[in-house]
Amino acid sequence: MKTAIYVAIAQNGVIGREGDLPWRLSTDLKRFKADTMGKPVIMGRKTYQSIGRLLPGRLNIIVTRNADYDIEGAEIAHSLSEALAIAAAKTGADGEACIIGGAEIFVQALPMVDRLHVTHVLAAVEGDTFFPDIDPALWRETLRQEVPAGEKDNYATRYVVYERRD
Repeated sequence: MKTAIYVAIAQNGVIGREGDLPWRLSTDLKRFKADTMGKPVIMGRKTYQSIGRLLPGRLNIIVTRNADYDIEGAEIAHSLSEALAIAAAKTGADGEACIIGGAEIFVQALPMVDRLHVTHVLAAVEGDTFFPDIDPALWRETLRQEVPAGEKDNYATRYVVYERRD
């Protein structure tokens, strides 16, 4: 099974502020929905709570240390490796698991994922949650799209797909 991180990162590395996204990017959310539809999405409990609902059309896997945590309609895992095992069991070897946050899950996943789907937000914003630097020695850019700010977007973005170097 392939694994990928989906993340939006400001120019100063910020990915979050006070448990939420520090921007509104409707254009990017539409791409995210299209790219992840039908695939398992893995997220931490805080990310799930920040979203406030399960993402429809996708297997939602929530990672939490709380043994009693239960959300109807979601799979609960107590580690990232357990979440990936659930995703593999449900989708098979040809599927892709989409890791969508938050910061702690990203740090754990970064050494093992195959691909990064990064929306580079073309602004430096205030925030309290950061994504690690993307090391060009480990990652190669395979797709780049400049995305001007749409009517419901705070900022222009650059969408980049990175593949792990062999």
